[in-house]
Amino acid sequence: MKEFELINRYFKGRGIIRRDVNLGIGDDCALVTVPENCQLAVTTDTLVAGVHFFDDISPRALGHRALAVNLSDLAAMGAEPTWISVGLTLPEANVEWLEEFTEGMNEIAEYFNVQIIGGDTTQGPLTITICAKGIVPQGKALRRSGAKVGDWIYVTGPLGDAGVAIEARKQGFNIAPEHLSYLNNRFDYPAPRVAAGQVLRGAASAAIDISDGLLADLGHILALSQVSAVINVDKVPVSDAVNASIPRAEQFDYILNYGDDYELLFTVPESNKSMVDMKLRQYGVEASCIGQIKNGVGEIELLLDGEKFNYQGKGFQHFTKEPV
Repeated sequence: MKEFELINRYFKGRGIIRRDVNLGIGDDCALVTVPENCQLAVTTDTLVAGVHFFDDISPRALGHRALAVNLSDLAAMGAEPTWISVGLTLPEANVEWLEEFTEGMNEIAEYFNVQIIGGDTTQGPLTITICAKGIVPQGKALRRSGAKVGDWIYVTGPLGDAGVAIEARKQGFNIAPEHLSYLNNRFDYPAPRVAAGQVLRGAASAAIDISDGLLADLGHILALSQVSAVINVDKVPVSDAVNASIPRAEQFDYILNYGDDYELLFTVPESNKSMVDMKLRQYGVEASCIGQIKNGVGEIELLLDGEKFNYQGKGFQHFTKEPV
């Protein structure tokens, strides 16, 4: 199959068609209309075989995952997802693989009312690059730089699931089938917290999605907000599957250091705390308060059962050999 045959068969005319797309796939550029009094939020992520996903991942899960991690960035800004562009590098144009991959991508795109409006295809090592766009009311985007001393620190859901799934595949942990299925699903099919992000607009002071680990991503908020934090490690939510599969003493690397959970980490002023709890519950999100913003610049104090907890992990970074 040649390049333009591939585009016409698997991308052009598939999925939802939004009314704000004036010109989609098929020209040199797409044309879209940004609503009045809104800003355009744009994010780009690249997924590389052997770095961001296992070689044996199903194409459907890969299609879902590639889009989900970008939608999670939009969620962290409180944006409504609207359009995506797809850059796809393939070793070969495998028809069965493409059918399943685009099905996975279209499923999540349709769920969040997102239209694929363009991109590029080329031959080479398997790599997927997504550029996702969204809209947010003028001046209402959530940012990393707004946390203030006294704000409470929240996460939208359990941490460590993806990390345990990754290590289970690498090391062959003995995990009960029902727990392993749940953990693998959390890694392969992440659920971006899009609705929660929009609820937090105007209520949260800062936000980020957890892609590189709790400590690493909290560090970004602290650096840009010029504050410090105290985290109660025992308050960080952990799934039943992790609790049943990993001894407590071995869970800390997963809940503090591993990324890929794509939950939102956010800060809330005391005055908005009750309102945020109530509104998130209306969307089925039981957010957990795990700490508080303190004076200082960039320091993270960890407490475990009320006592100081010494932990040296740093989270994930590309282009470094530092231990995590």
